Amino acid sequence: MDRKIFGTSKIPHRFNAVMTRIAPYAAAASAALVLWHAARDKPASVVNVPAPLIYPAAAPGAPALPAPETVHPAAAPPLAVQQAGVASTIEVVVSRNDTMDAIFRRMALDKSDLAAIRNLPGIRQSLDFLKPGDAIQVTHTNGGEIRELSRKVSETETLKVVREDAGFAAKMISNPVETQIRTAVAVIDSSVFQAAEASGISDGVALKLAGVFAWDIDFVLDIRAADRFTVTYEQIYQDGRYLHDGDVLAAEFVNNGKVFRAVRFTADGGAASYYTPDGKPMRKAFLRAPVDFTRVSSVFDPNRMHPILNRIRGHMGIDYAAPTGTPIHAAGDGRVSFEGTRGGYGNAVMLLHSNSVSTLYGHMSRFAKNIHLGSHVNQGDIIGYVGMTGLATGPHLHYEYLMNGVHMNPQTVRLPGAEPLRAEALSQFRAITAPLLSTLASPASPTPNALAAALPPVPPTQPPGATAPTAPAAPSTAATLASRPLSDSQSKTSVN
Repeated sequence: MDRKIFGTSKIPHRFNAVMTRIAPYAAAASAALVLWHAARDKPASVVNVPAPLIYPAAAPGAPALPAPETVHPAAAPPLAVQQAGVASTIEVVVSRNDTMDAIFRRMALDKSDLAAIRNLPGIRQSLDFLKPGDAIQVTHTNGGEIRELSRKVSETETLKVVREDAGFAAKMISNPVETQIRTAVAVIDSSVFQAAEASGISDGVALKLAGVFAWDIDFVLDIRAADRFTVTYEQIYQDGRYLHDGDVLAAEFVNNGKVFRAVRFTADGGAASYYTPDGKPMRKAFLRAPVDFTRVSSVFDPNRMHPILNRIRGHMGIDYAAPTGTPIHAAGDGRVSFEGTRGGYGNAVMLLHSNSVSTLYGHMSRFAKNIHLGSHVNQGDIIGYVGMTGLATGPHLHYEYLMNGVHMNPQTVRLPGAEPLRAEALSQFRAITAPLLSTLASPASPTPNALAAALPPVPPTQPPGATAPTAPAAPSTAATLASRPLSDSQSKTSVN
């Protein structure tokens, strides 16, 4: 009995030993079988195929777009080929010191395309001459390849470059502008700018108006409440959209009861200038005020005796109170006869002019560059900046006008003018300026067509570009409008 039991017990023991030996091999075989079945039975939906194009949602009420056709995996092109044809358009605003090369690097655009575009005849300057604020539109692929490039090179021209089968092609697109003529009247209550704004006149036109009469009116000291002005000027439009104001064509200023009139005229072969109705030039040998009235005229108050310090030292000079650093302009052409510290005047400059006239500018905070003893200056040049050096209790300019060493009142002294128009030009002057002067007499009287017909025809030109400002206020009831082509001289305006 014991032997049987002993012999029978050896069978499971041997079986366990065998199974222990073959177990690792069985596990490996099972894993291989599972992987084989998984690879063999992989469904077709898992095959790598290009992602379907995503169609945009249809607009409300629009018919539904058809579903894209199923593309067989074998016939599907590579995904990269599909994306290469997708183009997008960007607008780049030019920053300070920007160049086309820098823009292409920043936007990851193809530099070889830029080189090819630059090689097109006659466009390199139009392409590379950039100013801050310019806008450049570029259509490109995901790989940076240029499809189209355009930029406005002037107010009337846009450069457009397009990629064609044979390479790039460029053309200039014309953007014509039109000029409308407006006449408006304003009465001064507190300042020139406020009066202009109340009549829908921009600050830029008000500044030009002051420039026209700068030789006759001191806009810092002479302006009084109830003074009034009438101005006829251009407004530039493009495709019915206001761009900016143009030149002042005619103006009248009534200052303390005295009437001043000016009209714009271009003599044959000369530059446009302003003249009195009888053909005498508005420009004089000296400006009435050597400081810009915009820096001090804001303090004008008709209820005060005077907005700033007036005549001092027995009418020997005039003080112009202004913030420190305000530019001081040479009243006339001349030569620096003194530059340095001069007693109570502090930092001072003295200019020697023709006809034994000299002018003195005192209390400067500093001198302008290139202002040295013996240097030549032109009328309007900056010679220094307002300060309070010397015997001064506040920042201001002390200005003196001397003739043969004798002090004269700068506000009332008779100033020599430029040469009047010659007799042969007077008839042309009267014919051209008569309709403009009539707008000053009665702003509402001339009709737009009559005024436009009376103005001389001018050839079409390409004026320089300008950034479009906000549209001005609506014209007053005294305004009149007329349209005519824009001349080159009329288009050169400062930014408002």
